[in-house]
Amino acid sequence: MLRYTPAGIPVSEARLQHRSALTENGSVRQVEVEVAVVALGDAARWLEAAGVGTFIQVSGFLAARSQRSKNPVIHINTIEYLEGNENGSILQKED
Repeated sequence: MLRYTPAGIPVSEARLQHRSALTENGSVRQVEVEVAVVALGDAARWLEAAGVGTFIQVSGFLAARSQRSKNPVIHINTIEYLEGNENGSILQKED
């Protein structure tokens, strides 16, 4: 759900799911991870427009959720919509 900061900046939060097969020490390893993401401004509008299950590629930076919670969250700077299932997809939108 798109919300706004007191300064009027749009904010959107979601959980991103990543699945891939990577080589580690000569063996193929299946990798699956789910991570919280947050986007502000135009990126928030783009994230909000992406439906659950949409395949996207994001770039941004990793930070702690807050000073009290050191859980990681990816702050999205750019979003690219993709086809296929080789990359991340939006698992759920945060309320």
